[in-house]
Amino acid sequence: MKGAASLFLALVISMTNQQTFATTQATVLPAHVSNSFQFVVQAPLSRAATLFGPEGERCWAGQHWNPEFLHPQPGEDIQGAVFTVQQGPHKSVWVNTLFDAARGRVQYVSFVPDTLVSTVDVRLTPVNPSTTSVEVTYIRTALGMTANEDVLALGISDLESGPHWQQAIERCLTGQR
Repeated sequence: MKGAASLFLALVISMTNQQTFATTQATVLPAHVSNSFQFVVQAPLSRAATLFGPEGERCWAGQHWNPEFLHPQPGEDIQGAVFTVQQGPHKSVWVNTLFDAARGRVQYVSFVPDTLVSTVDVRLTPVNPSTTSVEVTYIRTALGMTANEDVLALGISDLESGPHWQQAIERCLTGQR
């Protein structure tokens, strides 16, 4: 009986350690977040869509947005464009995976080496001939646990970006910067 009790105790301890390991393992996975926001701009779809290419964003995205094109040369807003953006100490590489201004779809994949990968998906829908609804979805994934805090913070920032984007785009459309 004593041997059976010891075996049972060892089994319980082993199961508890496995559960602790599984729980610990689950909490240290790379962070992954997805957030969307929406807003409306006072511009027809044909004009609004041009503001979401790498060149078009220069009008409203702020001084940190300065894409340096690797392809094409000279740079232009096309599907397949590859460019880099320096933001603080990080240089991100961007690929324009979808640029269909006529249908109101723009998408990018960007990555900061050894840190994170992001997808930015922009969907534009005409509300009427002079107004366009914009929906932006950011999906971010840390490439290691050391980037988890950055990815989570970016996720919160992404979620709160709608009003800023709307105001900046409206200033761009009215010629104010």
